[in-house]
Amino acid sequence: MTLAKVPPRRVVPHSPPRPAPRRPAALPWLLVAGVFAQVCVRLWFARARTGPVANPDETGYLLIARWLAGGHGADYSGHTFYQGGYPLLLVPANWLSNDLMTVYTLAMATNALVGAALFPLGYLTLRRLGLARRPALPLAWAAALLPETTFFGAFALTDAILPTLVLAWLLALDRFVRDGRIGSAVLASAAASYLASVHMRGTMLLAVHGAVLALLVLAIALVRLRRVAAAVGRERTAAITRRWRGAAAGVAVAAAGYAAGAALNARVKAEMYPDGSKDHLGIMTSRLASAAGQQWALSGSAGQVWYMIVATWGLAGVGLAAVIATAARRRVAAADRIMAVVLLVATCGVAYSSSAALPDEHRVGNYAYGRYLSCIVLVYALAGAVALLRSGTRRAAQLTAAGALLLSGSAAWVTAYAGDRLETFGFIAFDFPEPMFLTGDRTALHLPEVTLTAAGLLCCVLLLTRPRVPRIATLLLAAGLVGINFAAMTFAMGPGQERARPASLLAGVPQAGGVVLDRSLYWALTDKFQYPATWTRAERRSDQRDRPPAPGVCTVVLALPKGTAPEASWPAHPPTWRVRAGRAWSYGYALWYDPACPVGNGPRAGQ
Repeated sequence: MTLAKVPPRRVVPHSPPRPAPRRPAALPWLLVAGVFAQVCVRLWFARARTGPVANPDETGYLLIARWLAGGHGADYSGHTFYQGGYPLLLVPANWLSNDLMTVYTLAMATNALVGAALFPLGYLTLRRLGLARRPALPLAWAAALLPETTFFGAFALTDAILPTLVLAWLLALDRFVRDGRIGSAVLASAAASYLASVHMRGTMLLAVHGAVLALLVLAIALVRLRRVAAAVGRERTAAITRRWRGAAAGVAVAAAGYAAGAALNARVKAEMYPDGSKDHLGIMTSRLASAAGQQWALSGSAGQVWYMIVATWGLAGVGLAAVIATAARRRVAAADRIMAVVLLVATCGVAYSSSAALPDEHRVGNYAYGRYLSCIVLVYALAGAVALLRSGTRRAAQLTAAGALLLSGSAAWVTAYAGDRLETFGFIAFDFPEPMFLTGDRTALHLPEVTLTAAGLLCCVLLLTRPRVPRIATLLLAAGLVGINFAAMTFAMGPGQERARPASLLAGVPQAGGVVLDRSLYWALTDKFQYPATWTRAERRSDQRDRPPAPGVCTVVLALPKGTAPEASWPAHPPTWRVRAGRAWSYGYALWYDPACPVGNGPRAGQ
């Protein structure tokens, strides 16, 4: 029996099945929701802030922003030079409103928006450090609310935006070091040059950035492309050429950005500091030239490192130890070692230079201070968190011990150098939000108690990262950070947060005509009178007490010594003028004004 041949089956080609419609990725929406939540939280903590209190810094930045927006400037001679980079962000607030309370509220909103960007940037940082996507989201959101990156956002200070700018710069520079693309170099240089226009700390970071690019350009220029092409082929030659072009473009952008920022700051200085500013560069130069000055600078740097570890509940100590190990270890990728060295040099440079340039103000903050390194704290906290989460128990314990050693060692250094000055010098609560929270005392710095408490918190952080399931460990750490960050910020912002319009020292006087301030006034009073003078530039004179007012002047403010009657404070006053006396910070003043001047719509007394 034979089998009949079956004709071959005709195969009809089918069109490929249509791919199922992709669901929209959840990551972008989670990032947007997280940013929105960050903005809301930051605005909530700043809800009662309606006017400057951290003077002269806040008032200086607000006055510069007013002038950049087309309004009147002020005379800030003798103060620290406040650069124009941050006030540029506040210019739209002055365009939208002339009301001081509204302008300040918009400034707080600007701070919140810029600060909220730490969440997506922190997420990118954690991903670069090797953490998975899902655990990186909650941890980045929690770490972005560290008090060091949140507290200053409730004030019109550069520290509200510096952490975001520094993290953006480090991410862009890290990308360029790894891939050599021109876009990455340009972004990093743009961020670094803008940092230099914001604060002197930014100038130090720009110097570090320029040094990295210059070394890369030099190293690549020494490579003979023809020999490399013959030895390793065209792909290697193209990669070297791409890196050389990227580094060269980065140098060009950094130079152009620095020139633009220098031009802006030169105009600000000419307008706001006609008689010069405080010479911080001179202070730093004199310090570096003496052994006593070196001791001051190094001890102040140790105090900043101590504060950085305390303010991150110990995480920055672990991160610092991990970064040092990466920089010192041989079997590490070149890009990782370069970025570790960059981070360490930037940290040491900012801490050392800022401490050397700080005048001796006889306050505790001269010896332990957290504001200057607040711009870089988040990086170490994220690095410390990842180091603990990705390490075994033994390695995590070693890192924790290293962090505790850095904490205790820096505390011992500060104590040995400062001695009883930590108790006898002036204590400013604004300088120590986290240490006050850890001890519950708003009146003094208890350095040993704070150090022990921070070490205990670091041990708790270690325990939170020990569950065997990585996702659970990350969630526990994120939840712990959220809880303690919220508690610390609630304590730092103080009880009884009520939104109220700040009182104006010029309330009740004609909101028109010229304003003259005697140079013998206490500096804080001078600032308080210059800011509400929205209709004119307040003029400072040293001989107003001996002469009548110039034509067009409607308000004159003189220092009022104790025991002096207000009516006798100005012998040359016109007979029709009236006087009102006041006192602030134990300093008296006599406010003279002409009731015949037209009265504008300025704030009334009590508002």
